[in-house]
Amino acid sequence: MPRYKAVVAYDGTNYCGFQSQENGNTVQAEIEKTLKKLNNGQDVTIHGSGRTDSGVHAWGQVIHFDYPERDPEKLRHALDTQSADDIAIRSMEKVSDTFHARYDAMGKTYHYHLDIGKPRTPFKRYYAAHYRHPLDLAKMQEGIQHLIGTHDFSAFCATGTSVENKVRTIHEATVEKSGDNELVFVFRGDGFLYKMVRILVGTLIKIGNGHLKPSDLPKIIASLDRNQAGPTAHPEGLYLMEVKYPDKSRDS
Repeated sequence: MPRYKAVVAYDGTNYCGFQSQENGNTVQAEIEKTLKKLNNGQDVTIHGSGRTDSGVHAWGQVIHFDYPERDPEKLRHALDTQSADDIAIRSMEKVSDTFHARYDAMGKTYHYHLDIGKPRTPFKRYYAAHYRHPLDLAKMQEGIQHLIGTHDFSAFCATGTSVENKVRTIHEATVEKSGDNELVFVFRGDGFLYKMVRILVGTLIKIGNGHLKPSDLPKIIASLDRNQAGPTAHPEGLYLMEVKYPDKSRDS
């Protein structure tokens, strides 16, 4: 049976994350429900590049699934138009039957949006976290540079993960002002640990408000101690923007 790869965008506000679970509506369950309807009532299981938590959004989540022969664009259109309004199927293609959305991924890019307006903007409440106190952007920009490179990021991993190897490489880490009242963090790396991006942002906020110094970041990384890092930033500011794969993932 052919295998299809799709790029999916979703508003995570009304979902308990991407991955299926016993209690709570998820993006995976919603897409599988639509595929089952398209497949004459036959179950279709999708596999994602990774899970996103409750309230987290995606522009570039990648899934794969096996499905009877069909033109990819027609399948994309059918799945897109019959899915919930807060889920969009951006692209669809056939891939090798060995392709795996999770295990073949070689890199991901996340963005994090922080509303720093006073007062907060109510229209952003589901799409950007809010921080009401002054932040020193220059110090945050100085500190974030210490994250680039290959490190053991144990200090930035939430409890509850079964992953033993916590060494990851971050290729790009920036924070810039967007407009008058928003900061945008960008993290691009070969992979990220459980809630790692949100903990990185929470730590950088502590640098911005003066509770930590930029030079503290290397010490926190070296400590391997979650208690040394900052709090986990709120989920609504986080977006999975892109998942990268080797070119061989395409079906020739």
